[in-house]
Amino acid sequence: MNRLKSLVVLAFLLNACQQPAASDNSATSLEDKRALLVEKRNTLQSLTSEIENLEAEIAELDPAATATKKLVTTIAVEKTDFQRYAEIQGTVEADETAAASAEVPGRLLSVTVKEGDRVRKGQLIATLDMDQVNKQLAEIDKSLELAEDVFARQDRLWKQNIGSELQYLEAKNSVERLRKSRETVEYQLTKAKVYAPISGVVDRVGMEAGELAMTGAPIIEILSLNRLKVVADLPENFLQNVRRGDQVSITYPALDMEQNGRVNLIGSTINPANRTFKVEVNTGNPGGQLKPNLLAIVKVQDYAEKDVVIIPIDLVQEEVGGKKYVMVTNNQDADLLAKKVYITTGESYKGQVIVTTGLQGNETLIDRGSRGLADQEPIEIFNEQNAANNG
Repeated sequence: MNRLKSLVVLAFLLNACQQPAASDNSATSLEDKRALLVEKRNTLQSLTSEIENLEAEIAELDPAATATKKLVTTIAVEKTDFQRYAEIQGTVEADETAAASAEVPGRLLSVTVKEGDRVRKGQLIATLDMDQVNKQLAEIDKSLELAEDVFARQDRLWKQNIGSELQYLEAKNSVERLRKSRETVEYQLTKAKVYAPISGVVDRVGMEAGELAMTGAPIIEILSLNRLKVVADLPENFLQNVRRGDQVSITYPALDMEQNGRVNLIGSTINPANRTFKVEVNTGNPGGQLKPNLLAIVKVQDYAEKDVVIIPIDLVQEEVGGKKYVMVTNNQDADLLAKKVYITTGESYKGQVIVTTGLQGNETLIDRGSRGLADQEPIEIFNEQNAANNG
């Protein structure tokens, strides 16, 4: 039958070639060309209909012509749930960071760690030169020694009712003031050693031995790799699709790894520059493979529909006029025929598309071999058993 169809088309084309082409050449304007296109499409549809009618008449007059059946494979059409995900690029960040800094100014005698080292909370990481503070403490001790001696003398005189009360109070106050000053300096001496505030990995060493460390200036920066998060900027039209606590899928292309996480934070503002909002997803760090600033792909569900007909999108064909259709079988054990079914489609994702009308979900869809099939054309389902029998 396919050979007959080819012969008929060839005869039509030969006939067309013998006709004058003046009408085609005369279409110079845009409107003329559009009208000519419509005319050609109508001619093609009319010719296709005539070919199908001729094939049907020949099949009735010559049954042997239809003996060859086209081999096809089929798949069952079922209703299922449809989910579509948007893939948003994000980055891995440390959920906990801290800087180890000096609480008092001083020159660094030593820094005991380097970048990449793992440290534990409370570990010694730097030592300050406190020689100036020690000298200050010695001066206070000398002044305190004199003040205590003066106060002792003044106290004895006061008990003998000699001297004024003001002299006694001034001597006492001088001792107390110097003792407080000594406590302050002694406390400064305890700050000669700088300890790690958290456990983690040294990300950056900001100062080396010999440099002057000022109060609050970071000596090293520490990242905790046990608690990580993925930060991504989502378009504002996802505001209704994402909720705090939602589970999302995260892929790390560099590691060829995928894991799930939960949305921990949703930004409260929209970035006016790119119309996005911030989302943070808490995640673990299995095997310590994840590193801050690692590229991550966050998959966020942006569409879902329950109990719908879903088919492979590459099985959807389209006529010249734009109408979409698929080929199904007539579900008969004998004399299997291909049947053209017109459909309308909806949302699609990863090669699958929703069929909104045309299919009920209990049909048998022709898969391989569907291209080029005509409506009511005889077919034979090809499977492994047929192949074995033919072999």
